[in-house]
Amino acid sequence: MAASGGTKAVVAALIANLTIAVFKFIGWALTQSSSMLAEAIHSVADSGNQVLLLVGGKAAKKQASPEHPFGYGRERYIYAFIVSIVLFTVGGLFALYEAWHKFQDPHGIEGRWWWVPVAVLVGAIIAESFSFRTAVIESNHVRGKKSWVQFVRRAKSPELPVILLEDLGALLGLVFALTGVVLTLLTGDGMWDAAGTACIGLLLVVIAVVLAIETRSLLLGESATKEHVAEIEAAITADGTRIVHLKTLHLGPEELLVAAKISVDRDATGEGIAAVIDGAEERIRAAVPIARVIYLEPDVPRSGYDDVERVAGTGTA
Repeated sequence: MAASGGTKAVVAALIANLTIAVFKFIGWALTQSSSMLAEAIHSVADSGNQVLLLVGGKAAKKQASPEHPFGYGRERYIYAFIVSIVLFTVGGLFALYEAWHKFQDPHGIEGRWWWVPVAVLVGAIIAESFSFRTAVIESNHVRGKKSWVQFVRRAKSPELPVILLEDLGALLGLVFALTGVVLTLLTGDGMWDAAGTACIGLLLVVIAVVLAIETRSLLLGESATKEHVAEIEAAITADGTRIVHLKTLHLGPEELLVAAKISVDRDATGEGIAAVIDGAEERIRAAVPIARVIYLEPDVPRSGYDDVERVAGTGTA
């Protein structure tokens, strides 16, 4: 993912959520609708999450140091994981608590401001749709032929999958809230408002769990994608060099570590071995530009050595 594409989607979502949050709080203040309050807190949580993603993106740009020689690329994964925690606690659990409270004391939406939550929620759906559209467009630039599920599971950059799931959750949550509010207005029964709030809470908890699982995998360290592994293998073997084993690791979304043991001729000179390694590194960088850190170890085949052992990271996220 181009970092600029992710940043554009994050900023668009942040602007939309801050604006929507203000109107949701106004709607809640005028009507005391629990769905409106849950949605207002949801927007606040999403806004905080987008700020976290921006902070993580900036922190990841710090130069490598003696203490962190491979750089700070994984800062983006750390902040994305924090996003899942915030979404679970501030968004999901608060909505479930508010729903439980409303179930204990259900009351309808009365007074001259009854129309406000409907107007706010319809406007919020329109605004969130534009934000979601931006996330979809930016994701399509890098998604290729992957399905949306594969894209969310296999993306090495966390920002776009996070924004996609947040915006999708926001749209579904707004539909739940609007349904609960409309049914409450039609029936005068506040249980519908409480049910809409509960649906919002459950939805946010599910999305938070999915995000936590995916970002945990990134934090643990994922290998390169199958496509990149194939390109690296082809680059190394282009001059006839054999691979004994190959391992890859994402140091960050756009920074890949490549470590391989390659077979060299038994009678090769030091200068010849250096030339083989230099040539392989050059081809790897040309084929996969995000391969920033490359370690190639020469190996002299043993007598009778026929098969090549290959332990290649293939990206199973």
